[in-house]
Amino acid sequence: MKYAKKEIAPGVVVLEMTGRFVMGTDCQLVNGEIEQCLEKNETKCIFDMTGVDHIDSAAVGQIVKCFSKLKKSGGMLRLAGVNGMVQRVLNMTQVHRVIPIYGTAEDAAKDFAAK
Repeated sequence: MKYAKKEIAPGVVVLEMTGRFVMGTDCQLVNGEIEQCLEKNETKCIFDMTGVDHIDSAAVGQIVKCFSKLKKSGGMLRLAGVNGMVQRVLNMTQVHRVIPIYGTAEDAAKDFAAK
């Protein structure tokens, strides 16, 4: 998996992911990015998964783990651009019932502003 980190609004960080999000290095990278965000008191995060074409159970677990870490720190996680196989897996595992999913990172950022 490749990713780029950017801030799209004050205090709102987006991880734009592309490729396959699977166990091992990918999960470690995402966990490390969330840890860095928390150290900087950046607690509103969006995983833009528009470019992700495959996800495994370890990645689903990592997403839930990141959600929990952010929530415990008073923050929030949103998912954006979920489609295809990734959407089917998140629906099957009921993640969509716990973590809000939006069409775009911009839509997810607007939700942060509304809360």
